[in-house]
Amino acid sequence: MSSTLRAVRIARVLLRHRLDSLLEDTAFGKWLWLLKPFTPTRSEEANLPRGERLRLALQELGPIFVKFGQILSTRRDLMPPDIADELAKLRDQVAPFAGATAKNIIETQLGKSIGELFASFDETPLASASIAQVHPATLHSGKEVVVKVLRPGIAEQIKADIGLLRHLANFADRHHPNAEKIRPQEVVDEIDSTLQAELDLQREGSNASYMRRLWKDSDDLYVPEVFWDYSRENVLTLERVSGVGSDDVVALTEAGVDLSKLAAKGVRLFYTQVFRDNFFHADAHSGNIWVDATRKDNPRYIALDFGIVGQLQQRDQYYLAENFMAMFKYDYRRIAELHVQAGWMPSNIRIDELEAAIRAVCEPYFTRPLSEISLAEVLVKIFRTAQRYELTVQPQLILLQKTLLNIEGVARQLDPKLDLFAVAKPVLETILRERYSPATLMSELQKRMPEIISQAPDMPRLIRNWFAQQVNGEHSLKMHSDELAELSRLTVLAQFRLACLVLASGFLICAALFYLFDTQSPIYFHLNAKTWIALGAGVFAVFAAWFKRA
Repeated sequence: MSSTLRAVRIARVLLRHRLDSLLEDTAFGKWLWLLKPFTPTRSEEANLPRGERLRLALQELGPIFVKFGQILSTRRDLMPPDIADELAKLRDQVAPFAGATAKNIIETQLGKSIGELFASFDETPLASASIAQVHPATLHSGKEVVVKVLRPGIAEQIKADIGLLRHLANFADRHHPNAEKIRPQEVVDEIDSTLQAELDLQREGSNASYMRRLWKDSDDLYVPEVFWDYSRENVLTLERVSGVGSDDVVALTEAGVDLSKLAAKGVRLFYTQVFRDNFFHADAHSGNIWVDATRKDNPRYIALDFGIVGQLQQRDQYYLAENFMAMFKYDYRRIAELHVQAGWMPSNIRIDELEAAIRAVCEPYFTRPLSEISLAEVLVKIFRTAQRYELTVQPQLILLQKTLLNIEGVARQLDPKLDLFAVAKPVLETILRERYSPATLMSELQKRMPEIISQAPDMPRLIRNWFAQQVNGEHSLKMHSDELAELSRLTVLAQFRLACLVLASGFLICAALFYLFDTQSPIYFHLNAKTWIALGAGVFAVFAAWFKRA
């Protein structure tokens, strides 16, 4: 019953803000006329754009729906640009809950009184959002901190609203004409996952702690310290920091900060986080990214709020990096091939058609001056175009798109003439060179050496058994047609390549062992002779497998 009443309230809010057109051509939309006589519309909103009216409706529905709108704004693959841009303006600044309630939560979670925990604690919050609010405090050591406290009952409220959204998503799946494109269930799953992550402040603290370790002693980024003794699932205590909002150009200019250097540094930070660390701040708007204005000549960013972070699968990370490199070189064919190789699209897609579609998207951008090109916009347009060819993209890639849009937006505010290509390309080239260098390969082999050594005794037996199977014809098939004969030749080719790759693996293991344990052989270019020989043999086996033809 409560869900039904909630659904009716949502419908009335949509009607009040003249949003019933969003539900046209649906079974639900056909019944909205029943509520119209009981729902006065707001005439002052009649001429407002639909995106603005939707934003106002979500604000009226409450803090959880504000959070939903924020998440939906990141799904530019699903949302029309006008709606996504307007939803991105949502800020979950809501009325705070009582400071006394916050104190009770802290004392319950930490098992001590406020006086035992803090030398001072201000019941008036510094900020209040839909999920939590933040209070300033001072430790007995004199260290100034901020204490983030979850709203009481917020988990239950989110659970109820998510349940309602699932009912609406099921309804949309059955009745909305564009359900396959919108994928409402997927959207709700993403919203649920994001909100559940934000409900666990212990997880947010671990994100902050890990990023602080990655950027320790950096001149580019500062991450506040986490005080674990004063943190639990519903309470997070962090070092209190001060700075200027990254979009406050006036304040930064008055402080004498080099805006051009700051803008370029922000872009480099993003690409480094994504492709070097594979761990990036995914809620990087100006409220969460400050600037240390005391460092005028060498400005440094300050990161806050680590509830939403992004990581890519290693495969997606590689192909995304290669996509960027192809974009830098205007290589549309390569972009099309990478989309298929990455598994984002079916292998039966015609590469030439996809290449032509990508060219049609990119050329209008790449003919502009480099200072006017947005890599994020190009990437969004490419993914949106590829959707016509059955593109399937991981949600984390969509999260990355949104983050890149935010970063580029801030960078362009700071320096409108910033050449993103000139800043991003050398960073990405350096990272790729280091990641896929022989030294990195050796390092990875060294880390995995205990596992490799533990399995090494079984390798001779497995290789011998495999070759015995080939000799005995246990993998062969009798063919009775030209088509099957062709399949037989391809099977022989696959067997040859597999054998070469098995040998290559053995040689590379030997190379790693020689690198670690052989101290007698002469050294050439930082590697001993036996390592070079084994490595060369492994590379030769790989090339033999690659260039073999049936």
